[in-house]
Amino acid sequence: MKGRHLLLGTGLAAALALPLTASATNGYFAHGYGTASKGLAGAGVALPQDAMAPATNPAGIADLGHRMDLGAALFSPRRSYAADSSIGGAATFPLQPGTFDSDSEYFLIPHFGYNRPLGDNRAFGVAVYGNGGMNTDWPNMQNFGGAFPSGTFFNGGAGVDLMQLFVAPTYAHRFDDSFALGGSVILAYQSFEANGVGSFAPFSSDPTSLSDNGHDSSYGAGVKFGLLAALTPTLDLGLSVQSKIYMSEFDDYAGLFAEQGDFDIPPTATLGIAWQTSDRSVLVADLQWIGYGTVDSIANPLLPNLATATLGSNNGAGFGWDDMTILKLGYQWQTAGDWTWRVGYSYGEQPIPSGEVLFNILAPGVIEQHATFGFTKKLQGGSEVHLAAMYAFEKDVRGANPLGDGQSIELTMDQFELELSYTWHFD
Repeated sequence: MKGRHLLLGTGLAAALALPLTASATNGYFAHGYGTASKGLAGAGVALPQDAMAPATNPAGIADLGHRMDLGAALFSPRRSYAADSSIGGAATFPLQPGTFDSDSEYFLIPHFGYNRPLGDNRAFGVAVYGNGGMNTDWPNMQNFGGAFPSGTFFNGGAGVDLMQLFVAPTYAHRFDDSFALGGSVILAYQSFEANGVGSFAPFSSDPTSLSDNGHDSSYGAGVKFGLLAALTPTLDLGLSVQSKIYMSEFDDYAGLFAEQGDFDIPPTATLGIAWQTSDRSVLVADLQWIGYGTVDSIANPLLPNLATATLGSNNGAGFGWDDMTILKLGYQWQTAGDWTWRVGYSYGEQPIPSGEVLFNILAPGVIEQHATFGFTKKLQGGSEVHLAAMYAFEKDVRGANPLGDGQSIELTMDQFELELSYTWHFD
C-alpha cells in the first residue's frame, strides 16, 4: 500500500512540477486529453480508455478500474504573420511590411490521471492537465528604416504567454449495465504575461497594467457533468457539459483585458458515439462546442470597441473570437500481440474573423484540421505504454489591418505533437 501511495504522489508531483504550456489546437483548447483520445483526434466522450477521462467525460471513470496514467507531450506550433506594403496616408497603426516568425516553438506538456473504484458501481478519480495556446514571441525588428520604434507594435519584442493548469477531482456512479453519471469539480490556475503592447496605452483605462508586467496569476473553479448510455449492445452514447470556469482577474493586466483583467475560461459541451464495428474495432465520433463568445475579453471585437471604450473597461476591445464547433472522428482496432492502433481526423472552423487579424498577431489560434495516429502496447505485468502523434495542417487567415488604411495581414500556423504515456494497473 505504501508503494502505491508513493507512486501516486510521485506521479502527481511530476505532473504539477512541469510547466503546462500552450497547446493551441482548437482555438486555445487542446485537440484532446489523454493519449488514447489524442490518437483518435480527441474523440472519445463515449469511449473512456484511461484515467484522463475526467477531462473529456467524468462518467467515463466508472469502468476504468484501479489505475494511474502519467505522460507528456512535445508540442510544436509554428506561427508567422505577413504584412504587405499597401499602406495609405491615413494609416494610424501600419505594420512593418514583411514576413515574421514567432520564436519558442517547442513546449513540454505533462498530464496525470489516477482512478480508483469505490465498490462495484462507484469510482473516484483525479486528472491533472493543461490547456492554453496564446504563446507567441515576435522579434524586436526595426520598423520603416528606424522612423518608428522597433517591434511588431512599436514597443519592443511582442508576445503573450498563457499557461493553464486544471485539477479535476471526479466521482462517477454506474446505475446499471447501460447507464452511468459522473461529475467533476474543476480547480483552475492561470499564468499570463504580455509584452510589447505598451503602444496601446492611449487606448487603455489603466496604462500601468497593460504590458511588460511579468507573469500574473489567476485562480478559479467550475464544474463538469457527463453521462454514458448504452443505446444498443454495440452503440454507446456519451455527453459532457462543462460550465464556464470563473477566474479571478489578472490585476497586472487590468488595462488590457476587458472587465478589468477578467479572463474566464469558456464553457464547453460534447456529444458523441462509439460504435463497436466488430469484437476488435470501434468507430467514434464527437461533436464539441467551445463558447469563446461568452467571455468578453476573448470575444469583444477590436473595432469599434477600441474607439468607444478603453482597453480594460467593461466593453473594452478583445480578440474578436467566435464560438467553435469541432467534429472529431476516430477509428480504433486491435491486432495480435496486445497491440491497439488508432487513427483520427478533426475539423472545426477557426474562431478568428478576417477583420480581427491585427490584435490576433498576439494569439493566432487559426488551426482547423488535425490528423492523428496512435497505439497502445500491453506489457508484461499488466502495464501499458501509449503513443499519439498529431499534425495540424497549415492554415492562413488574411484580412485588413483596421488601422492600416489598405494594408493586409496574414496569420499562418501549423503544428505537430508527439505524446507518450505509461499506465500502471493496480488490481
